[in-house]
Amino acid sequence: MDLVATPLLPEGYKVPASRNENPSKRLRRLLASKPYVFGPGVYDPLGAELVMYHGFDAVYFSGYSFAIGHLGTTDMDLYSSVEIADGARRTVAALRKFQLTMAMGDPEKNVAPVHLEIPPVVVDMDAGYGNLFNVQRTTDLYVNAGIAAAHIEDQVMPKRCGHIAGKALIPADEFVGKLRMMRATADDLGHKDFVIIARTDAVSATEVPESKRGMQLAIERGLRYLDSGVPDLLWCEFPTAERAPVEQFSAEIRKRFPKARFAFNYSSSFKWYNEKNPITWDDLGELGVGFIFITLALQHAAGHGMSLLLNDLKQQKEEGYMALQRKEWENGADIPTRSHHHFTGVPYHQHLGHVYGASRLSEDMDEHLEVSKVV
Repeated sequence: MDLVATPLLPEGYKVPASRNENPSKRLRRLLASKPYVFGPGVYDPLGAELVMYHGFDAVYFSGYSFAIGHLGTTDMDLYSSVEIADGARRTVAALRKFQLTMAMGDPEKNVAPVHLEIPPVVVDMDAGYGNLFNVQRTTDLYVNAGIAAAHIEDQVMPKRCGHIAGKALIPADEFVGKLRMMRATADDLGHKDFVIIARTDAVSATEVPESKRGMQLAIERGLRYLDSGVPDLLWCEFPTAERAPVEQFSAEIRKRFPKARFAFNYSSSFKWYNEKNPITWDDLGELGVGFIFITLALQHAAGHGMSLLLNDLKQQKEEGYMALQRKEWENGADIPTRSHHHFTGVPYHQHLGHVYGASRLSEDMDEHLEVSKVV
């Protein structure tokens, strides 16, 4: 890992040189060099920072997760383009700041610097939040936020989660227009590497302009979208976890486009553990899948962890919280959030406060507390 200096760190501290690499170029490089790129689904900057800490290739900013984390509701187009673009912008900014704070470590507590790569962020664009001019505006917001890639789907507005019944599709020509607008907008902004993912919900849509339905319509639409020359990755949303439809779709698409790459939603809507022969990520890579993600990965993990704690608090009061702390601080545990001060960068901010002469914000204000008694 090559390290470089930055004016946002004190002299002697460095960050990975890839900090200065365009996120879309980094994603393209990963797609070209790995069997597949995996990105856990997040809904807030904290989750993205944890994904980065644990060294994953990418961050997937799920629309459904954002609906839950931002509004506490479901995935039915209940938020606007500006809202999700701002959520994604804050996430990208948080990752850049997190890289700095981890590279600082905590000199006072002899915590060594940790050098983390910034994963490219892939963001849900739903159905574009309107017509192709809404797509133009949203793409502008996404590109300028530092997002590496976005996917857009061919549903009507307001859209529905791909695994909720009642989906309807816009005409394929209209969707191709949206794809072309995404590409044109990113190119106009000087971001020709911005990665575009085209998604079709044709397999399980109930209202479509065409007479065909199901898999045949999904294949036909997928081919039309690739014929436009715009998508870097093609995503078909499947209604079940069965492997046969995935294999059929990819094989049929690759008859015309042998080098086609796909995106795949290892969806949280399916009970994968109940499958007799679940498709593996390695299997997907062999089928041409370049980007794999779990939409609600961190939302489910957070809901599970928080529910366990809340039940313990209800049943055991203060002992329930102390039990959590024992797990966080046990020998060998790699729980980066156990010290919320370190994780959020208090040492970084205090040291920079000292360097920049803001004594009230600096380490000069040390309270001289016993290390063993505070996080």
